[in-house]
Amino acid sequence: MGFLMRSEVSFKVSAPGRADFLNTHQDYKGLPVVPAAVSLRTYVLSKFWDKNVFSIASLDLKELGEKFEDCFPAGGRVKYREKSWFGNYFRAVVNVVLKLNPNVKLRGMRIAIESQVPMGSGLGSSAALEVAFAQLLNQAYGLNYDERTIAEIAYLAENEELKIPCGRLDQYSSSFGGVIKLECRPPYNVEKLPTKNLIFVILDSGIKHSTAEIHPARQAQINEGLKALMKSANVPEALKRKLGFKYYEPKWEELSEEEISPYLSSLDKESASRILYTIRAQRSTELALKLLKSLRVAKGLREALAEELGLSGPTVKREKNRLRLVGMIMNYQHELMRDLYDLSLPKLEQMRDAALEAGAYGVKISGAGVGGSLIALVKSFKEGRRVLEAGLGAGAKAGWVSKVSEGAKIEETLPFKFENFNS
Repeated sequence: MGFLMRSEVSFKVSAPGRADFLNTHQDYKGLPVVPAAVSLRTYVLSKFWDKNVFSIASLDLKELGEKFEDCFPAGGRVKYREKSWFGNYFRAVVNVVLKLNPNVKLRGMRIAIESQVPMGSGLGSSAALEVAFAQLLNQAYGLNYDERTIAEIAYLAENEELKIPCGRLDQYSSSFGGVIKLECRPPYNVEKLPTKNLIFVILDSGIKHSTAEIHPARQAQINEGLKALMKSANVPEALKRKLGFKYYEPKWEELSEEEISPYLSSLDKESASRILYTIRAQRSTELALKLLKSLRVAKGLREALAEELGLSGPTVKREKNRLRLVGMIMNYQHELMRDLYDLSLPKLEQMRDAALEAGAYGVKISGAGVGGSLIALVKSFKEGRRVLEAGLGAGAKAGWVSKVSEGAKIEETLPFKFENFNS
């Protein structure tokens, strides 16, 4: 690739990673999810050149001593390389853009990538890469894509082109930024939520995970349970009309635990647990959204929350701090993920216990789980630094205190490492 100097750069964009704030593992079921964009970002720099190819180099992979360059034609649909090849993400974005804009004439570009978002850590690293690159093409070719189109391009690249069974959570969070409620059924409405006073600590366990391995297993377990319920003569027809044979078919928002519980005992433990998780996580997320949008915490909301979390006494009913209550819901959802979705590990629990003891309001798994990162809600940056130190002391490989970040954008200032990129 040679040198890509700052003075040569024509296009400079970035996109954020995301923390999986609320309702994890629900987007692929068509349920709303609540991600938060974090201050860790992926940066993409580029310029046109006289060769009709995209030449892409990852500074991060170069520093790791791994294969870090990809090169492919700019003239039409691109073939993919072997599975897990980093360049396939860029190839997929190009292919989706060409589907949407078949008349666009792509020219060769030299591109450099640097990312602060650690790979395989539950922070949406692949989505940040896809969104940043889609935004780069948007800027370079004057395609006039809005936030939603950028997000959808990134989703289609990963899900339909690369066949990775993801939902839309990561891509929409990275494109829109902030904290959003994303409806995961058409037309995929996005509601921007208040972000005042939201400060997070991200704790990376250093244990890599694969969405492509975790998601299909949970989806298959739900399918097994649904199939058994749909074929059972004991399940009322009224309930069956709310269900279906596939994990994305039920009217999950309309299902109550009370109506389905009598029939879960006939299922294997894993299938029953996955279904219970889905219902409980959704119900608690609805309460969390009310808290996030409320200026004050109404008594009725506190009572509903106490009932949902199974807490008695004054713990919830007298609590007026909105963020403390949101933290309680985060803790509840983590326990659901651990106990009903089997997504935690001893190291994650050790890190989480340390973060809670250090003063975090709530701590939960971010992303697919079985490794990856934890997200903690804290009172302030000062408290956040204390929680961060505790998490690192308990075994976290890395960590950050983060405010909520903006979405994909054109950059005016760049990380120092891009001053001189020499391959």
